[in-house]
Amino acid sequence: MPKPTADSSAQVELSVKVSPKGSARLKAGHPWVYRSDVIADDVPPGALVRVTDLRGKFLGSALYSSSSQIAIRMIASEPVADLPALIAGRIRAAIAYRQKFVADSDAFRVVFSEADFLPGLIVDRYNDVLSVQILTQAMDAEGVRGAIVETLVEELKPAGIYERVDSRIRELEQLPARASGLVWGQKSSTVVSMNGVRFHHDGREGQKTGSFLDQRENYAAAARYAHGEALDVFCYQGGFALHMAAKCSSVTGVDSSRPALEMADKNAALNGRELEWIEGNAFDLLKDYAFSGRQYDTIALDPPAFAKTKRDLEKALRGYKELNLRALKMLRPGGILVTCSCSFHVSAQDFVEVVADAARDAHKSLRLLEKRGQAKDHPILLNVPETSYLKCLIATVTS
Repeated sequence: MPKPTADSSAQVELSVKVSPKGSARLKAGHPWVYRSDVIADDVPPGALVRVTDLRGKFLGSALYSSSSQIAIRMIASEPVADLPALIAGRIRAAIAYRQKFVADSDAFRVVFSEADFLPGLIVDRYNDVLSVQILTQAMDAEGVRGAIVETLVEELKPAGIYERVDSRIRELEQLPARASGLVWGQKSSTVVSMNGVRFHHDGREGQKTGSFLDQRENYAAAARYAHGEALDVFCYQGGFALHMAAKCSSVTGVDSSRPALEMADKNAALNGRELEWIEGNAFDLLKDYAFSGRQYDTIALDPPAFAKTKRDLEKALRGYKELNLRALKMLRPGGILVTCSCSFHVSAQDFVEVVADAARDAHKSLRLLEKRGQAKDHPILLNVPETSYLKCLIATVTS
């Protein structure tokens, strides 16, 4: 974990102790300790705390939550004198990282919570509009909020910063209700470019912060292989569909959300494309299409997370298998399957095995072309497995 930019000689006044299990977790490099392994007396919500083991040995500085099962999230390996200054420095470091590794896009994630050593903060850039999510008590503190906005304005000079509020998260963190809205500037909508494809963005609408930026590099990869007649299932606002359109004779997008399809159609018009959009349940549609003998040359599957918790894993694997089985039955020889899972609880190996099982049941042979993950603006910390969640396989049907 990076050292703080603040004076490391200063001491954090509040302290918590962690059990041997919690201490071992921190020493292994994971920044979270669960409530059952934390001893905290009279620590206020969102406090910056010193963390020690049961013998009093200093382990680092952390942000405390009085309500979350993740009681502490480590912020530095040394004492922190000025938390807002530390947050500002971390944001600048996150921006510098993106300047090195993000190309061909003015839409990307600027801050990815723990992966940027800023637990509870998400910042996405959409051209000249920033979308911010604050997810923990500590990041919601007035001084920290001020440092976040001030640093983003200074470094990125946006026309607007829009806060997307997750009411459920604020309730779980026992934070006061807050409405989504502009926290700086006057602009909340814009047009962005990803890999040469243009998209409308409205900070007030859509899922997450308005788009799925983690798929940006996978969109470009899919476009390299796409050909013929293509089908984009769970197309949302047309990410895969519009990237594949330049290489395909026809593209159909399917989603259950009418507002998403309306935006997808606007995005198609923005790029001078005419695509077919179908509102419907993906499982039902794939079943009907497979039964009727519909055939495609390229199919992209990008469903929502089927496994929100470990308890959902078995059901999720059945869902992924069914989707891929139906799609594979519709792919012609030489066809391309682009299949994704954003369920953290479904491992990369689980997902490969599910797709292999689906291919076997569909009596198809698949050759794996690429095994991919989230875009580099969503960095992965090797000692924090929760930062790695997106799986994307690109394969071709050989028979």
